[in-house]
Amino acid sequence: MNNSSLQAISTSNAPSPVGPYNQAVLVSDWLYCSGQIPLDPKTGRIVGEGEIEAETDQVIENIKAVLQAAGANPTQVVKTTIYLVDLKDFEKVNNIYAKAFGSET
Repeated sequence: MNNSSLQAISTSNAPSPVGPYNQAVLVSDWLYCSGQIPLDPKTGRIVGEGEIEAETDQVIENIKAVLQAAGANPTQVVKTTIYLVDLKDFEKVNNIYAKAFGSET
């Protein structure tokens, strides 16, 4: 594969990368998104202050912004990975995730 088949995706509606990577890369018909944290792209500040629902909402909004910049939407997402510090937050995060991405295919 040559680099001409890779298209970097970027939007100011999601946090800018802090390292040598892209918010997402489009390869043919597949979009590979970088991980997100609960950073508000407008203020540059972490939201939620440990409140898992607010943090999850911001992460989902960041992901949606990157998807939109690529011409995609949450219903087209095939796989995600979520890391939790505390498993007691699973149900709260899962409920927000289900609303954003749907609970069925």
